[in-house]
Amino acid sequence: MTRGFQPRALGEIAIRCRDYTAMVAFYEHVLGLKVLPNGRRTGPQQITFFQLGESFGGHTAVLALFEATVASAQGTGDGALHHIALSLPWEEQESAKAWLEAQGYDAHYQNFDWVGWRGLFTRDPDGNTVELVAKVPDVDA
Repeated sequence: MTRGFQPRALGEIAIRCRDYTAMVAFYEHVLGLKVLPNGRRTGPQQITFFQLGESFGGHTAVLALFEATVASAQGTGDGALHHIALSLPWEEQESAKAWLEAQGYDAHYQNFDWVGWRGLFTRDPDGNTVELVAKVPDVDA
């Protein structure tokens, strides 16, 4: 079996924040990062996505800050790293899933309809969550 996919760029770094409010203020007001449109999630899940620029294939590179009490869909760890996301084309996600599973890794999708992305999640050998993210293709109406 061939790999059939190639990550092209860093898509996202996500940090689990002990002081979420201070972290958001630092990145937004001290460093001047812009919040992604629809990039603030409030309620039981406090999440802020900051735009870093274009990544690959229409996916925006982001810094994501998660409140430390928020569990990721993939589970939590004790460290500050929530997950790392690498961008790849939509067309390669199926190959990536098949490859990961053939190599003995669990791999599952999660849709982020509110921002137009789909993530393929797995864990590296140290247990860190790794996402292979792609922009969902635009559907003609």
